[in-house]
Amino acid sequence: MAHAAKQDPFAFRKKLIKDQPRFQSVLDLVYEKSNWGAPLPANWGRGIAIAQSFGSIVAEVAEVEVGVDGKVKVHRVVCAVDPGFAIHPNGFIAQMESGIIYGLAAAMTGEITIENGAVAQGNFHNYPVTRMNEAPKIETHIMNSGNPPGGAGEPSTPLIAPAVTNAIFDATGIRIRQLPISKNDLRASIRPTT
Repeated sequence: MAHAAKQDPFAFRKKLIKDQPRFQSVLDLVYEKSNWGAPLPANWGRGIAIAQSFGSIVAEVAEVEVGVDGKVKVHRVVCAVDPGFAIHPNGFIAQMESGIIYGLAAAMTGEITIENGAVAQGNFHNYPVTRMNEAPKIETHIMNSGNPPGGAGEPSTPLIAPAVTNAIFDATGIRIRQLPISKNDLRASIRPTT
């Protein structure tokens, strides 16, 4: 919708939540910490998403690169979250980051198929998950607002797919309409670099 309205994705969301100060604060924090608007290399893009889940308000910005082979590499994810109050900040950060990795695995390669009436994937050899060498740099910033405590872990999971697919659109001009992302052919979208 932001693209159709010819508006910056951050500014577009900011207008939509103008009457929700907690959402605005989280969006402002992810904007600042992600350095939104800074130039990126060719074939890179930034995407943003914001939502409330399990009582926590979360915003994520993903930075991705689409290689000449059409493969997507997520380099960085910045997460800003208002959980009301994070009782154990280090544990909270670990939960948020693991939720991002879990969601990233589902978005990038997670696919369950049925063959002869049964699930074809039996283990990690044919259901790939995000490995350490594929994991992006993740930065999590907590904003304690003093509201009742919200959830940790799961609130970061639903945002990573839209943040990454919005970043792919920013890099290539192609919208991802079907997950997993690895099933999409993005090779034709690569802009030549000089």
